[in-house]
Amino acid sequence: MSPIISRVETDFSSNTKAFPYQAEAYLTIRDLDYSAIFHEQGLGKTKIAIDLMLYWLQKRNIDTVLIVTKKQLVQNWVNELAVHVNIKPRILNNDRCNNFYVFNSPAKIILANFEVLSTEKERMRLFLKSRNVAIIVDESTKIKNPQSQLTKDFFELSNLFKIKTIMTGTPIANRPYDIWAQIFFLDHGKSLGEDFESFKQQTDLSNKLNENQESRSRFEEAVGKIFNQIKPFTVRETKKSCAIVLPRKIYESVYVEFEPNQYRMYHKVIKELQIEIQQEGIRILDDDTIALKRLLRLLQIASNPRLIDEKYVSSSGKERELDRLLEEIALANEKCIVWSSFIDNIDWFYKKYQRYNPCRIHGSLSIDSRNMAVEKFKKDPTSKVLFATPQAAKEGLTLTVANNVIFYDRGFNLDDYLQAQDRIHRISQQKECYIYNLIMRRSVDEWIDKLIDSKQQAALLAQGDITIAEYQKVADYSYAKIIKSILEEKEEY
Repeated sequence: MSPIISRVETDFSSNTKAFPYQAEAYLTIRDLDYSAIFHEQGLGKTKIAIDLMLYWLQKRNIDTVLIVTKKQLVQNWVNELAVHVNIKPRILNNDRCNNFYVFNSPAKIILANFEVLSTEKERMRLFLKSRNVAIIVDESTKIKNPQSQLTKDFFELSNLFKIKTIMTGTPIANRPYDIWAQIFFLDHGKSLGEDFESFKQQTDLSNKLNENQESRSRFEEAVGKIFNQIKPFTVRETKKSCAIVLPRKIYESVYVEFEPNQYRMYHKVIKELQIEIQQEGIRILDDDTIALKRLLRLLQIASNPRLIDEKYVSSSGKERELDRLLEEIALANEKCIVWSSFIDNIDWFYKKYQRYNPCRIHGSLSIDSRNMAVEKFKKDPTSKVLFATPQAAKEGLTLTVANNVIFYDRGFNLDDYLQAQDRIHRISQQKECYIYNLIMRRSVDEWIDKLIDSKQQAALLAQGDITIAEYQKVADYSYAKIIKSILEEKEEY
């Protein structure tokens, strides 16, 4: 591909003004060849990225800036760019004919989803060799798995970009070692080493930490070093550290009891698991794929028994509590987001709670349908509830029309939890935010609650948000004991 020269003068001005902490981050990294923007979700990383992009195009001999994001966030970026700049982006998608014209255009800004870099890897390689291209990787935890083909493709193209910036509010998506591949894309191992398996072994939040003090000390030391190793090219602000004043975020753990039939279903699965463990010695680790599949059935029953038995007709323990919370929120004339990991739950609630003129978002709906749901929830005052899966709606959305979030159930992933709750707790929120976690007593929910908290504390340490001394005051590795007691519990009714 030969360079395309534009004869139209481009307007590189910005239509918006940065907050002081955004301007500081921009000034810190604008002249670096690679950088990471790890500002907490809700603090406007997009504005920092856009100001960087304008600077690179004007001052750093960059012809094109490629913005890579998740498929469902492409339209969000189109909207954001329309607000902030006077340059219209071109979009790479699944249409190879369209992509041919994009690659051969004088576009200053190109938007693409992650998968396009793989499907168009060879044409992308030629494009990068013919122009000076900078890349901004939005929600960079998408490339956290160094074994995935997608991540390998990013590694392969990495050196062809003149400038590289990654951004996410949750660089530790689940466990501390999730940060390795993201940083390797930038510096090829200069800061965190070239050996992922070694890094993973040192920073794995495993069950053995509960009883082995020596392993615990090594883990805390390794995780505590991460941020200092990446600090020369990383900016990180939290809602506490920057000057933005947001309303309080109030957490409430809502404990509920099993409905009798639900309890019997749950303990039938427990008995099956106990037999399997005795016969096969199965390790119960939250990153063990086989164990997770077995634990998922417990999570489904604690959430909604209909997920595994269509004949279940009772009102489960959580459902009764959801009825109460939604009624209270509607009476207060407020809006609410209800999160569940299961698409069938979202569809069930959407039908059941029609009186609240609800919206829904999940992965089985088209991108257009999801965008329409977001617009309706934002603009229709009669639409009081949005039902959504974190996997489909946890990132890139500002939903501050709501100030209540209910986690009907939670999976094992920290990123899902943090990103989902902060759809409402971000710039432009005017009301106090309430985060309700529904927890079934004496169930796998209690283990997930403790495990997510332990992961969050480890993430705070790795991200430089707290010191090792602060971490050690709150560190709790008892999740290993909790899952053991849950799996050994005997049925009582």
